[in-house]
Amino acid sequence: MAQQPPPHESDPVPHQQDPSGVTGVGNGPQVVSTSATLDVIAGPLLNYRRTSNQQTGQPIWHGSVLIVTTPGQQNPELVLSPAGPVDASLGDVGFSVDARPFHGEKLYEDPKRAFWRFIIEAPMQQFESRWSYHVRNLVYVDRTKLEKPQVFVVPAASQSMRIMFHSCNGFSVGTDVDAWSGPALWNDVLRMHAQKPFHVMLGGGDQIYNDGVRVDGPLKPWTDISNPHKRREYPFGEQMRVDCDEYYFNNYVKWYGQPPFSTANSQIPQVNIWDDHDIIDGFGSYTDHFMKCAVFRGIGGVAHKYYLLFQHHLAPPKSTFTTDAPKTTNVGAHGTTPADPVQLKDTFVMTDDVGDPSYIMGHKPGPYVEERSRSVYCQLGARIAFAGIDARTERTRHQINYPETYKALFDRLDKEYSANPDLKHLILLLGVPIAYPRLIWLENILQSPLIAPIRFLNKRFGFAGGFFNQFDGKVDLLDDLDDHYTARQHKTERRELIQMLQNFSKKFSARVTILGGDVHLGAIGRFYSNPKLQIPAEQDWRYIPNIISSAITNKPPPQAVANLLARRNKIHHLDHDTDETLLEIFDRDPGLTSKGEKLSPNGETSLTNGNAATTDGKIDKKTSDANHATMPSRNYAIICESATPPTPSLSAPNAASTNGDAASTVSAPPGKKDNPRHPIHVGEQGAGTQHPAANGLQPTGLCGPFGLDVSLRVEISNSDREGRTDGYGFSIPGLAVGGRSEQGTRW
Repeated sequence: MAQQPPPHESDPVPHQQDPSGVTGVGNGPQVVSTSATLDVIAGPLLNYRRTSNQQTGQPIWHGSVLIVTTPGQQNPELVLSPAGPVDASLGDVGFSVDARPFHGEKLYEDPKRAFWRFIIEAPMQQFESRWSYHVRNLVYVDRTKLEKPQVFVVPAASQSMRIMFHSCNGFSVGTDVDAWSGPALWNDVLRMHAQKPFHVMLGGGDQIYNDGVRVDGPLKPWTDISNPHKRREYPFGEQMRVDCDEYYFNNYVKWYGQPPFSTANSQIPQVNIWDDHDIIDGFGSYTDHFMKCAVFRGIGGVAHKYYLLFQHHLAPPKSTFTTDAPKTTNVGAHGTTPADPVQLKDTFVMTDDVGDPSYIMGHKPGPYVEERSRSVYCQLGARIAFAGIDARTERTRHQINYPETYKALFDRLDKEYSANPDLKHLILLLGVPIAYPRLIWLENILQSPLIAPIRFLNKRFGFAGGFFNQFDGKVDLLDDLDDHYTARQHKTERRELIQMLQNFSKKFSARVTILGGDVHLGAIGRFYSNPKLQIPAEQDWRYIPNIISSAITNKPPPQAVANLLARRNKIHHLDHDTDETLLEIFDRDPGLTSKGEKLSPNGETSLTNGNAATTDGKIDKKTSDANHATMPSRNYAIICESATPPTPSLSAPNAASTNGDAASTVSAPPGKKDNPRHPIHVGEQGAGTQHPAANGLQPTGLCGPFGLDVSLRVEISNSDREGRTDGYGFSIPGLAVGGRSEQGTRW
C-alpha cells in the first residue's frame, strides 16, 4: 500500500520527530503531562487487521488497539499475555510466546485529545486461544469507569474464524431511544460471545449515527435556511469546521464509550466499512450540484478524519476542506493538499503511517469525500477470505464505486486465491443489499409529475414537511432508494459486479457469500442458476447468498413496509442464466409459536436450543401471516463453518477430520416448476427457527467442511433491555467446480 504523500513543498508547517518514534506534521499542543497515570478519555478499541505466515509456517494474527487520552501523555505501553486455551479440556498447554510489551504510536494530538495506537500481534496456536491485554497505568478521566484487563480470542491455526456481522448501530433523529431500550442487542452479542467466542465482528456501515449534527449540532443554522440556493452557497469556514470537529469527536466518545457496545469493542476485534450515517444521512445520494456545496465537502472531511481514527486506527489527513483556506479546496491525486497551517496550529498529525497491507486503496479521491477510498481484504482464519468495499467515499447518485476500484478488488482476489488453494469461501461486505426486492415502481411515483403539487405546497406552506428532506428539497425517501443496488441507475453496475463474482467463484471453486445492511430489517437473498440449467447448488458457482442483517440498534420500519417488500419478492432474472429471490426463512415471529403464543410462559431464556424465550409482557406480531421473507425487528448475524476441524492432539498434529462425509452431499437441482422462494438445497431445508444452525452455537455439518452455517439473531421485544433474541438458521454449501475443492486443504 502506498504511503501518504509527502508534505507539499510550500507547506510552512514544521515537521517533527515525535517521542514515540513517528514523524508528524505540526508542533502539537506543547504540553507535557506530569501525572503518574495515563489519563484516558475513550478506549480501548480492538481491531483485527490480517494474518501472515512466518518462514516456519506458523501464522501470525495482526491487530491494533486504540486509546484516546488527554494531551501531553508520553510513550504509553500495552502488555499482551497468553491467557490459556478456550477449550478447558486441553488443560495447561504451552503457548509459543510469553507476555510481550507493545509501545504506542501517536496518530494525532491537539490541545484537547491525543490518539494512540498499539500495533499488536500474536502467534496462532494449534488450539483456539485467549489473549489478555492491558495498558499500563491507565486511568479513565471519567472516574466512574474502572480499568480492567481485556480478553480476546484467536482461532487455532487450522480453524476459520467465527464471525459476528452487524450494521446500523445507532438511532435515527427523533427516535425515542428509551422506548427501544438503547443498544440492547449488544447484551445478546456478549451472551453469545461468552458461550462460544467470536473471533471477529464485521461492521457493515453506520457504526455510528452522526445525523444530529444538523438537528442540535453546528449545522442547525445551515439546515434551517429554507432557500436551497442560499443553502448551497453557504460557506464552511474554519469556525464551522472546528465546531463540527468537536461534535463528531464527542459523538464518537459518547457512543463508543457506552456499554454494552464499548465492552464488545474491547473484546471482539473489529473490521469496518462505512456508510452514510457515519457522515450524515443520505451523504452521496443527493443531487450532484448540491453534494458539491461547501458544507457537504466540509463535513465529509471531518467525518472521514474520525472514521479513520476511531474505526481504522489510522492517522487522518493533515487537514480538511474549509472555505477560509483556499488551498484546501484543491483536490490532489491523494486528497486534500497542501495542509492548512491554521488547522495544524497546536496540532500534531502522524505523516509516516503506511497503513496496512489489508487495505485496497482507491485510484483517485472520491467526488464529495475528497480522499481515496479504502476497501479491505484480509483472511478470516484457515479457509475464509473477506473483502469489504468502501461503501461511501466514491458514491454518487449514479454510481456506487469507480470501475477502477472493482478492478483493484478482483486483482487482489485473483492474487490471493492463486497463491493459497486452502481458501474455499469469500465473504464480501457491501454497504447495502444487492439481492433485494425491486422498488423501481416506487421510484417512478416519487419522481413523477404527481409529486409536483405537493412539493409546491411544501415550499409555500410547509405541507407534508416530513415527506421532503431538509437538504435538496427532494422526496426524503428517494436518497434511500437511490442508495440501493436495485435502483434503476445502478442496474448495470449491479449486474456487472455479480457476474464478476460468479466468474471468480467458478475460476477458484470458491463459494461467495455477500453481507449487506442499511435497510433496517432482516432477510436472505440469493442469486442462483436458472432451474432450466439443472445445476445442484453445491456445484453452482452462480449460487451467491446475500445475508441482509440490519439494524442492530436502530428501530425497524413499520410492519406494513416489511409486508410490502415481501409481496414484491418476485423471481427476477439478473441475466439469461441467473435468477434471484429472497428465501422464505421466517417460519414464525420471534418469541412466538406458529399460533402466535409465547414460547415460554415463565420469561426465562434458553440460548442453547435456538428458541430464546420472552420477557414478561405482550409481544406485538411483527409480520403478516403471509410474510416469511422480511423481518422488521432488530437483528445481527452469526456466521461460522458448517463443520469444525478437530483440535489437533499435541502428540498427533495430523489428525484426520471426522466431518469429511458431509462434503460429498449433493442436493437435487431445483425443478423447473419449483418455487425458489422455498429451499433449493439441503442447507436451506427447514430454514428458520427449527434449523440446526438457528442457535448459532454448534456446527451443523450439513454443508460439509467448506460450507457455512448462518444464524440471524432477531430481537423478540424492544422493551427487553437484555436484548434477547430468537434464531433463524440456514446453511450455505461449499462449492465443487473442476476439482479445486480437493486441492490444498489442511484437513
